[in-house]
Amino acid sequence: MLLPTGLVITGASRGIGAATARLAARRGYRVCVNYARDADSAAAVVDEIRSAGGTAVAVQADVGTEVDIRRLFDRAEALIGPLHGLVNNAGITGPIGSFVEAETGTLRRVFDVNVIGSLLCAREAIRRFAAAGGGAIVNLSSVAATTGAPGEYVHYAASKAAIDTFTQGLAREMAEHGIRVNAVAPGSTLTDIHATAGEPDRPARVRKRIPLQRLAEPDEIAEAVLWLLSDAASYVTGSVLRVSGGF
Repeated sequence: MLLPTGLVITGASRGIGAATARLAARRGYRVCVNYARDADSAAAVVDEIRSAGGTAVAVQADVGTEVDIRRLFDRAEALIGPLHGLVNNAGITGPIGSFVEAETGTLRRVFDVNVIGSLLCAREAIRRFAAAGGGAIVNLSSVAATTGAPGEYVHYAASKAAIDTFTQGLAREMAEHGIRVNAVAPGSTLTDIHATAGEPDRPARVRKRIPLQRLAEPDEIAEAVLWLLSDAASYVTGSVLRVSGGF
């Protein structure tokens, strides 16, 4: 893959997505910063990238909505040119708690965003990668896909297990077309996802479970994502890279 190249990152206004956008721009990618609602945070990421000499645009789209996904990719291509990369980062957990207490609307929304959204974004990207001669997709999974997250968000864990299977199957299907598909499975990371889920102090609670005895910084997850996108990982496809401090 020749740089600079166009890269769409969903859910990139904060957390791991924002860290990935900033690092990708430093590596020479032209970055589309997707966001659903937080226009100010997305604009701040774009401004930071541009101030450092990089190329970035912000595009609003709800990846749980198919028409928004088509608009996102159309707009990204119009603003930053041909696309060769996609990071399916957008994801939600819903409130922390017992599975039997989870509302049906929460379950549907988690799967719409985390699973259906990632599938539809990948499909849209692949249609464009084919014309560009190849590309790379990195899906954001989670260690919850293998732990099951009992008592916290079993439904979220199930959605990430679906991402793992999707990654492996799509990678094998797309290999002959020059499109690599991988996933990164972060462990607990210092983002606002914990507060959004209703337990801002969760990092302190789970830290002792982690062999490295700390949570990940978003930049550490971003490094793994960028490696999988890069030519340094040219023989890697269908892999789920666990970035979890040993957990």
